[in-house]
Amino acid sequence: MSTYDTATIERVIEEVTREVLARLGPSAPAASNPGGCNCSDGSCVAHCADKVGRVVSAGASRVTSRLGVLPQDANIAKYIDHTLLKADATQDQIAQLCYEARTHHFASVCVNPTHVRLCAQLLKGSDVKVCTVIGFPLGATAAPVKAYETQTAIRDGATEIDMVINVGALKSRDYRAVSEDIAGVVATAHAHNALVKVILETALLTDEEKVIASQLSKAAGADFVKTSTGFGPGGATVEDVALMRRVVGPDLGVKASGGVRNYADTQAMIAAGATRIGASAGVAIVSEARR
Repeated sequence: MSTYDTATIERVIEEVTREVLARLGPSAPAASNPGGCNCSDGSCVAHCADKVGRVVSAGASRVTSRLGVLPQDANIAKYIDHTLLKADATQDQIAQLCYEARTHHFASVCVNPTHVRLCAQLLKGSDVKVCTVIGFPLGATAAPVKAYETQTAIRDGATEIDMVINVGALKSRDYRAVSEDIAGVVATAHAHNALVKVILETALLTDEEKVIASQLSKAAGADFVKTSTGFGPGGATVEDVALMRRVVGPDLGVKASGGVRNYADTQAMIAAGATRIGASAGVAIVSEARR
C-alpha cells in the first residue's frame, strides 16, 4: 500500500464512496446506516441492537467500541478463527481441529462446507462457533449458487459465513453485480442469525479497489470485511487492515487472514484494527501468548 497522510486517505475514501453510490444508482443502500446505527460514540448497544445481537449470538461475551486495543494475553484465543481449509483435510484432522478449538476456546473453527456437519456435532455444547467458506477460493461462483451454498451450510450447522467477492466483477467496475452478490449471501445468512464476513482478496486489488470493496460490503449489510482467502498471491498486511478499518469505521468487524503465524503478527493486526484473526497456527499463537 502506498503511504499517504491521513487527510489524503480520508479524501480518497470520500471520493470513491461517492463514485460507488453513483454507479449503483438510486436503489443503492445508504453509505451510513439509515436506522441511526452509530458506534463511534460508544452507543452501539443502544442504536445497533440487530448488529450487536448477531455479534453476541456468534460468541462475543463483551461488546466495545474501542478498536485497536490489544487484548490481554489470556483472551487472545477469542480473536481467532481456527482454520483448516486444505483440500486434502481428513475427518481425523477436522476432529483434531475441533478438539483444539474446544480446548483453547477459539472464536470458531473455519472449514470447508463439506466438514460443517461434523464440526457442528463435535462442537455442540461448546462456546466455539462453526464458520465456513462460500464461493471459495476464487469468488467466481454465480450469485444464486453462493446464496444456496450459504443456505445449505447453515442447515448443516454453520453460524458464520466467509464469502469471497466476485473479484472479476469488481475489477470490471460492475459494482451492482458485486453488491448483489454480497447482498444475496447476507440476506440468506441474516435470516438465520448467521454472521457474514466478506473476503476481498486484497493481494489482487489496488488500494482504490480495496476501498470500493469495503464500502460495497458495508452497504450490503455484511458484518465483517476480511483480507484474504489464504490461497491467493498474498495474505493480510497491517496496512490493508488499517485501510479497511478506516473505510468501514467501527460498525463492522475486520478479519485479518493469510500469513498470520505468530503472536507478534496477531498483535500487529489487532493494533491496526482487526477484530478477528484467521489462522491455522492458532495453537502456536495462544501458546506463545501464555508464555
